[in-house]
Amino acid sequence: MDILKSYHLLAAAYSAPAWASFMAGAFLVLTLSLSLFLVFDHLSTYKNPEEQKFLIGVILMVPCYSIESFASLVKPSISVDCGILRDCYESFAMYCFGRYLVACIGGEERTIEFMERQGRKSFKTPLLDHKDEKGIIKHPFPMNLFLKPWRLSPWFYQVVKFGIVQYMIIKSLTALTALILEAFGVYCEGEFKWGCGYPYLAVVLNFSQSWALYCLVQFYGATKDELAHIQPLAKFLTFKSIVFLTWWQGVAIALLSSLGLFKSSIAQSLQLKTSVQDFIICIECRWVLLPLFTCMYSQQSLMV
Repeated sequence: MDILKSYHLLAAAYSAPAWASFMAGAFLVLTLSLSLFLVFDHLSTYKNPEEQKFLIGVILMVPCYSIESFASLVKPSISVDCGILRDCYESFAMYCFGRYLVACIGGEERTIEFMERQGRKSFKTPLLDHKDEKGIIKHPFPMNLFLKPWRLSPWFYQVVKFGIVQYMIIKSLTALTALILEAFGVYCEGEFKWGCGYPYLAVVLNFSQSWALYCLVQFYGATKDELAHIQPLAKFLTFKSIVFLTWWQGVAIALLSSLGLFKSSIAQSLQLKTSVQDFIICIECRWVLLPLFTCMYSQQSLMV
């Protein structure tokens, strides 16, 4: 407990170096400018609301990440609260991305009809006789060890839908749990210790997030031909990089710091590992926004 108290006292008294705050602030302004331009451009040509409303929800994820990371960098004492808010919006953005893909196909009814048609094409033939059957979803290793191939059907759509929604639910529950644990001083963000709540919540979130992204991957594989007009691969890879890589980046920083292996000049000057993560995210949001801006803007041009 003395270590935890010392950490909280350090976080309360610590302030990021001026150069780090300046750089992060400059990238924040640039990120907000590009994000607002893209959002207002969609609003000015709001001709396809079923698609664009979810697309805007995904775009707003980038400035949300940037603002909360900058606030956490400038005031580390609120880093846990900012991280929880950032994570909650991330789960909502994943839901928006899934609904955006469904909207591009024509809505839930048309998506289910498409899957029924594809599923019927392979229904009369055994799975073992097909190697490239469009109506069948085959799992890569190691998922194929305990999951049988899925046929495209309303059931498959429900599996994908629940896989995304469960992440929203679990993310919200773990965020609430983190707040409670933080109030009692036993959350210990970034600490891999038996008496801390962070490693247990990290394991739960990792499985939940991995399953949600896996469901999105399978949905993309099943509908990529139907979604060819929106260039889904570029959008999917960009979104996946924001959600998955930033999460593992934070876990890697915390793990390397716990093992005493994270000794870069940035880490030593920023002192707190949460500040290292916040600083890197502020920089990354600018570069992540470029491919997001390109692929989303190309879709916007198709809607005009």
